[in-house]
Amino acid sequence: MFQNRSLNLTEITRSRSVFLLGPRQTGKSSLIRHTLPKEIPLFDLLDHTLFASLAANPSLMRQQLEAQNYTQGLVVIDEIQKLPELLNEIHLLIEKHSLRFLMTGSSARKLRRAGTNLLGGRASQFHLHPLTYHELGPRFDLIRALNFGLLPSVYFSDQPRSNLRDYVGLYLDLEIQQEASIRDISSFSRFLSVAALCNGQIINYSSIASDAREKRKTVTGYFQILEDTLIGDEVSAWSRSRKRKAMETSKFYLFDVGVARAINDLPDIKFKSKDFGDAFEHFICQEIRAYIDYYLPNGHLNYWRSTSNLEVDFVLNHSTAIEVKAKDVVSHRDLRGIRALMEENLLKKYVVVSLEPKARLVGHVLILPWEEFLKSLWAHEWD
Repeated sequence: MFQNRSLNLTEITRSRSVFLLGPRQTGKSSLIRHTLPKEIPLFDLLDHTLFASLAANPSLMRQQLEAQNYTQGLVVIDEIQKLPELLNEIHLLIEKHSLRFLMTGSSARKLRRAGTNLLGGRASQFHLHPLTYHELGPRFDLIRALNFGLLPSVYFSDQPRSNLRDYVGLYLDLEIQQEASIRDISSFSRFLSVAALCNGQIINYSSIASDAREKRKTVTGYFQILEDTLIGDEVSAWSRSRKRKAMETSKFYLFDVGVARAINDLPDIKFKSKDFGDAFEHFICQEIRAYIDYYLPNGHLNYWRSTSNLEVDFVLNHSTAIEVKAKDVVSHRDLRGIRALMEENLLKKYVVVSLEPKARLVGHVLILPWEEFLKSLWAHEWD
């Protein structure tokens, strides 16, 4: 089932080349098939025959395009990280014919390791995320999203749990063994299990290394692999506070709440349990990150925590504090962190995303139902 997405491929490729990066099964190929004209040349590097031909002779792509007199317009390269040598040919075609390229990939690791600089600024980068509340509209189901995540092939599946297990296995096989060239997959698998349990928490490399029975240096490298293969990313600490010293260690979130749970085959979430609260926070983070990547190319997402353990879940664009509380009634105690940050007088807006049924204002803190917050986020009210 195809779902319309917030990212408009026609618009973003109108005037320049684009790298469209995103984890496997976020819908990159489907988006191309359903939104771009079918006559656009497409080189799918998952096609083994085509891959072998281009690997043996990268200039074959240029020769074919020139033979067709295709010297203007858009060209699509699917899974560009499988053959980074093609970037030299792409660079030449951009310079010689002013062609535009849409290059998709599920990993930036090989592109970087090949010594490329992503065409030296000649192409913009966009990220495709799993589905969002905004995209799904009336099809969105919170409990389904928290349990199984928002990968299109999983969310619309009749067997989402089975599909998630397959996805985790596919990731370990294709992305790690092929893209990252890890020989000891059992070692990485242990690490991944521990990292998933620490999802949304401040990174403690030494503790994770101990639990995964690995060296700290190895674990640091494994986290980098997760980032390179687009499976997870850091939320760095917001350290501009002056009255209260802030921690500087990052948090780490996997790219999808369902994948984070599937790695350890966790059971279905019970409403208002601790697991529900953790997954709810991760989901809100997922939405904010998608919004930033689609609409705020220079946007920032941080978290704030003082050394005395006062904390605010997210700071958006150095201007909005966002606390997430999976509660029907947000208490005075729940506002301690956001009020402490408010005393710094450095941000413009303060909001608590909650399960409360109606919006209310407590001093300068706006407590919002989660759906109302997400609607206002995608309506650009928190930029």
